[in-house]
Amino acid sequence: MSIEKRVFGTTKDNRDVYSYCITNKNSVSACIITYGGTLQSLKIKDKHGTLRDILVGFDTVEGFEDRCDYQGVLVGRYANRISGGSFEINGTKYNVTKNEKDITCLHGGGEMSSALWDVRVISENSVEVSYTSPDGAEGFPGTLKTSVVYTLTDDNELSISYSAVCDKDSFINLTNHAYFNLGGYDSGDILNTLLTINASHYTPTDENSIPTGELRSVEGTAFDFREEKAIGRDINDDDEQLIMCRGYDHNFCLDKTEEANIKAFSPSSGIGMEVYTDLPGVQLYTGNFLNGTQGKKELPMYKHAGFCLETQFYPDTPNRPEFPSCLYKAGEEFRSTTSFKLFVK
Repeated sequence: MSIEKRVFGTTKDNRDVYSYCITNKNSVSACIITYGGTLQSLKIKDKHGTLRDILVGFDTVEGFEDRCDYQGVLVGRYANRISGGSFEINGTKYNVTKNEKDITCLHGGGEMSSALWDVRVISENSVEVSYTSPDGAEGFPGTLKTSVVYTLTDDNELSISYSAVCDKDSFINLTNHAYFNLGGYDSGDILNTLLTINASHYTPTDENSIPTGELRSVEGTAFDFREEKAIGRDINDDDEQLIMCRGYDHNFCLDKTEEANIKAFSPSSGIGMEVYTDLPGVQLYTGNFLNGTQGKKELPMYKHAGFCLETQFYPDTPNRPEFPSCLYKAGEEFRSTTSFKLFVK
């Protein structure tokens, strides 16, 4: 095991951004940069022995500052969407940043995703990034202290462990927004990737991608991933949910299981992963609005170039008391871990 630190680049306001790359005995590596606490690359050898970076994103600071659609960044204070950009806690209404169509608050207004995070090397295979969000940032209550630990094992498992404490009652929902392409970031679209999601229900949305409140059965629909199928098999079905979102951009309500919550596999590369999480939901996003933005090695990222598995509490939970709660009392700790166990066959 080893960790290599280097300068990744410089922000427009002349602050250095650092990269910390963890490499295990199998030459699997995970690189984390201080801008956005971002998981910037994840490399593993495919079935032919070729080293592949399976994350779509950027290899320059400029890319993250100017062209980022949250590729690999940490998102919070509230991952996903809050309807109307407002919610109430203890009778007090909070108006938060409406950064999507001037209608909804998306990913907490983007504060954490564009911040420079502090970093600490914990061990030969673990790196901790931390950030303090001041009271009132993007309209959210309280000072929130967040730390995230990235750990890579010799079993090719990358875990992301989250911890956060606020000094006021607050909703907390943190995730990582990695865009995966298990064939390699330069291999084309992800429609042939085989996916399994252990979820018997999902949360349909309105035209603004806000959950209607219904927990809809996946039975007999394009949203049934309980048995392995290609992401692209049903993505163009005549389903109003898919048409509105130009593909999948929906929260799946994970069933309780001791097995992996999610599995994904690329037949072309032989690279796969099992995903384990203690959170109740996962947002499957299939890169529906990528439009040719220049990414790594100056290659364009087109529609469906990557897919996201954003483990989370359900979207708009602050305004949906029937959803699993993520309201944390002042001083109460939010803790969660999501792990990606890579394999090749």
